[in-house]
Amino acid sequence: MNQITVAGHLGADPEVRFTSSGQKVTTLRVAARARKEETIWWKVTIWGEQFDKMLTYFKKGSSIIVMGELSKPEIFTDRDGKPQVSMNITAQNILFSPFGRSDSSGSSSEASQQAEPAHAAAHDTASHGQGKSDAAFSDDEIPF
Repeated sequence: MNQITVAGHLGADPEVRFTSSGQKVTTLRVAARARKEETIWWKVTIWGEQFDKMLTYFKKGSSIIVMGELSKPEIFTDRDGKPQVSMNITAQNILFSPFGRSDSSGSSSEASQQAEPAHAAAHDTASHGQGKSDAAFSDDEIPF
């Protein structure tokens, strides 16, 4: 078994579906910065209802830490006909990330963000891959 921990941001709201036998399956799309300009997208699968209470707090742009079993990568062709790799994790543990900011923070932290010098805010955005959650990822950037 391959264990992995990924810290990143949700590229979309959690998606819930049910198998034909009625088992609940929740999918998360997590973007993690590998390098300054490189983002790796992870498809996280959650079986059952083990994280339901926590998942109600997650939305597009939320920072998250996922620990779980790494599945064999899958190769697929994107919209432009280029080969891409899908990285898949079956979640065993999910944590709220202490890193970065999301839109769910209160108005007082919004005010403190605006008070930061422009270069400090730009550095924070580049190093942590965060900005406003609605501008962080477009639906065209999500590979799956």
